Amino acid sequence: MARSQYNIAAHIFYFGYKMAVIPVTNDFGVAPQLLAADMAAVKALGYTTVINNRPDGEPGHPSSNKDLQAAAEAEGLKYFYAPIFGMNFPAETVAEVQAILENHDKVLAFCRSGTRSVNVWARAQTADVDVAALVAPTGLILAT
Repeated sequence: MARSQYNIAAHIFYFGYKMAVIPVTNDFGVAPQLLAADMAAVKALGYTTVINNRPDGEPGHPSSNKDLQAAAEAEGLKYFYAPIFGMNFPAETVAEVQAILENHDKVLAFCRSGTRSVNVWARAQTADVDVAALVAPTGLILAT
C-alpha cells in the first residue's frame, strides 16, 4: 500500500461537528468516533467501507452499532462491526479486518480516537509493509 503523496496534515477533513479523517494510505484511513450523520461525508471522501472498532456500551459512545450500520448502508457504504476492547487484538479480529481490507476498495475504520483502529490495521498487514513509517505522520501511537 502506498502512502498518500499529499501532506497528511492537509488531509484532515472536518465535517459535521467533530468528524476528522486521518488517511494512513491511499485506501485506508482512521477516524475518531463517527456518528450516523457523518456517513454522507464519509462517502463524499470516497470511502466505500466502514469498520466500527468501538464496542457498543463503551463509555462516551453516542451511537449504537445498529444505528451506525443503518446510516452507512443508507449511504451505500459497506459496514462491518469488529469491536476491540482496550488494546487487546484477538487473532480472529485481526483476521476479520485483514479479510475486509483485502476485499474492499477504500476503507475507513474508527474507534474512540483512531488508535485501536490503526493498531488492528497494522497487525493485519503483511511483512512487506512499513507500518511504522506509514503511521508516524498521523500522530497515532502503535502499541508494541
